[in-house]
Formats: sequence, C-alpha cells, structure tokens
Amino acid sequence: SSLADLYDPLTMPPELSKAHLRLDTLVDKLYGRAFNHDADRVAHLFTLYADATQRT
Repeated sequence: SSLADLYDPLTMPPELSKAHLRLDTLVDKLYGRAFNHDADRVAHLFTLYADATQRT
C-alpha cells in the first residue's frame, strides 16, 4: 500500500486511525488543551516550533 492508500479516509486501516487518535489525545494532554481539528493542532505545533527556532 502507498501512503495515499493508507491515509485515504475511506480505506484507512482501523488500527492506523486508532493510533492517530491516541497520538492526538497525547499531544492535547501534553500541551494542556484540546484541539477541535487537526489543523488547529498542527498550527499550534508550528507556532511553537517557529518560536523555539527564532530564539536560537
């Protein structure tokens, strides 16, 4: 399977989907907030990365 096949929402293996949900929950706990959407979570992480790399 290609990555495109694995990440197709219609055909994603259930275990992969569950793993991503567990990771999302862990990230939310680590950063002390729940995100409504993946895009919100990713935007927050990129902001943190940008802040951290600008300080060096």
